[in-house]
Amino acid sequence: MLPWEGELAGRLDRHTVVSELLRGNPLGDPHERPLWVYVPPGYDETIELYPTVYVIQGYTGHLSMWANRTPFRQPFVETADAVFANGTPGCIVVYVDAWTSYGGSQFVDSPGTGRYHSYLCDEIVPWVDEHYRTIAGPRSRAIMGKSSGGFGAMITPMLRPDLFGALATHAGDSLYELCYVPDFGQAVRALRDYDHDIQAWWADFQSRPAFTRPEDMTLIGTLGVAACFSANEDGTPQLPFDPVTGVLKPDVWQRWLDWDPVRMVATHADAVRSLRAVWIDAGRSDEYFLDLGAEAFRAALAKAGVPEERVHFELFDAGHGGIDYRYPLSLGWLAERLAR
Repeated sequence: MLPWEGELAGRLDRHTVVSELLRGNPLGDPHERPLWVYVPPGYDETIELYPTVYVIQGYTGHLSMWANRTPFRQPFVETADAVFANGTPGCIVVYVDAWTSYGGSQFVDSPGTGRYHSYLCDEIVPWVDEHYRTIAGPRSRAIMGKSSGGFGAMITPMLRPDLFGALATHAGDSLYELCYVPDFGQAVRALRDYDHDIQAWWADFQSRPAFTRPEDMTLIGTLGVAACFSANEDGTPQLPFDPVTGVLKPDVWQRWLDWDPVRMVATHADAVRSLRAVWIDAGRSDEYFLDLGAEAFRAALAKAGVPEERVHFELFDAGHGGIDYRYPLSLGWLAERLAR
């Protein structure tokens, strides 16, 4: 293992895509976005068409972080390349940017952040199909991610079964009464220092180096997800709890629950039954109880009628972090199951 950048057997192309759907978004974030497209070994020597796997990031993740190198581990760009260099049938791997000023978009359309679901499905997918030799259909297109990216990987094929027919979710946000509610209590305590006003915290956060106070990570996640799931039409995020008492606001909280992948399965049963491959995993000691969310999502799929042989389910010894070594495992598994 090299401690510096290694040479790829395939090729990584770095593009900039102009998004009309993100132009004029509520946060004033750039509508010109980076897009990385990896092509496997042999791509340039043939006229073969390839399946595609779309990779989306977790909350506070951004595109350049896929190239980050940590001690004794290679970044996913390189471990993904090794999957195909070692003989797994080739795929085009697309790394999508969906960063916002709040640290993420949850890959949904929202008046609080912008049209990131439509950007992914109606701009990025067609752009890739136009510029690369893809097999353009759901049987040959998958999406994968971790944490918020795992959430996006679960919901996108449910919403757009015409585009995506397979997924991999690593510790994806799900079963919200366990995943999110514990953080609400921490957020309420932290907001005591800001007169119970999360916008006052946000102004303070923007005025200093990020993550220099212990409450920052909890509050950025709470504010950001509220902007995605429960913003007013004018874009103002609405918290799903009272910022003084922590009591849930049923109408706002329901808007969050409507995005829970576990609950969404029942209302998108036809879409999930059409999936040809589903990888679900999580660490047994995940701090957000996403191992239980994974169990619940698996059970919901079974209840909806997804055949067991299409699903890979695994819990392993880990928490929420440090599980990037799982990504090439699911990538290789998906590559074997996408139609060619």
